[in-house]
Amino acid sequence: MNFLAMRNFLKIFVGRVFLINLFALLAAQGAAMASATGLQQMVGQMIMVGFQGDNTNSAGFIAVRDDILAGRIGGVMYLRFNVSSLGNVEKMNAEFIAANNVLVPFIALDQEGGRVERLTKEVGFGEIPSAARIAATQDPHQAQDTYFAMASDLSNLRFNLNLGPVVDLNINPNNPIIARFQRSYGKDSNVVTSYATSFVDAHRQAGILTALKHFPGHGSSRADTHEGFVDISAYWQPEELAPYRNLIRAGKVDMVMMAHLFHERFSNADGAQLPASLSKSWINGVLRNELGYNGVVISDDMEMGAITARFSMAEAIILAVEAGTDILLFSNTANYRPGLAKEIGDILIAKAQSDPAFLARIEQSYERIIRLKQAL
Repeated sequence: MNFLAMRNFLKIFVGRVFLINLFALLAAQGAAMASATGLQQMVGQMIMVGFQGDNTNSAGFIAVRDDILAGRIGGVMYLRFNVSSLGNVEKMNAEFIAANNVLVPFIALDQEGGRVERLTKEVGFGEIPSAARIAATQDPHQAQDTYFAMASDLSNLRFNLNLGPVVDLNINPNNPIIARFQRSYGKDSNVVTSYATSFVDAHRQAGILTALKHFPGHGSSRADTHEGFVDISAYWQPEELAPYRNLIRAGKVDMVMMAHLFHERFSNADGAQLPASLSKSWINGVLRNELGYNGVVISDDMEMGAITARFSMAEAIILAVEAGTDILLFSNTANYRPGLAKEIGDILIAKAQSDPAFLARIEQSYERIIRLKQAL
């Protein structure tokens, strides 16, 4: 082979090697981008936030709608200050759904009845009695009719998740957060199960998901987790698990909400005094392994005093997910900021990229959430 032929051969050879390496590099970058996109989507589905504003022109509404569009969150929660009129609520919900009509966002609120409600008669919503009042005046069949009327009104406004029913047993009549607001159906677990079934069935009939709360049972507590650390070790009774056991066996559970309650027998072995919402012993040990629940677990508001007084945001998020929590609920009221969802997502993504076990937990939660969203 002469010199010119050799030079041409080398040009072609080197060029082909360059192209092969270039294609390999591009493929690797593409895979990394796809992986990052996939992780962002999975993490986003695990985040539910509250927002500021009460109409589609509000800056807070626009920020959270854009979070849905970008895949940074999988759900949004209403508080009473978000409701100026039923018309505005319906318009906001329509835009939330339009922002991602493939993975429809959970649009949630606490509409229990009685004093715990976000939609009131002041804006024209048909209010219903508290759980205690319903149990005292209606049988379970009548209660289902009452709840169906309410759930139908919620559905017409395009809500798809009601954070109830409360299945706490009314063990402590002086309880500051359950008994005080008549949120329990009673002390008997069978009675509570019966009325909770009416609540769940009525909502399912109207196309709305529900969340049993507050696991493992807030009815015996002596303090309020909104305010700070609550130890139920001396008061909690195993019977408080009965409504969960009954409803899980009956296939009546869409979600379970974890309370920020501490019990010394069910904290993790390292003695960190973890509340149930951050405890593997409660979520994986009792709820999943003992009671046989394999559905979505959602936290109570991660901005409640029981969490914020003892853990940083990053610590609480990582512990909750490691424990088995699938959806992290942040009301975004403690220190409102429109970029909160990204902050939460960045914490989850950074941990997942450095810890394969944590990534596996995220994948597990994502599968549970998507399976539930198929019902929508």
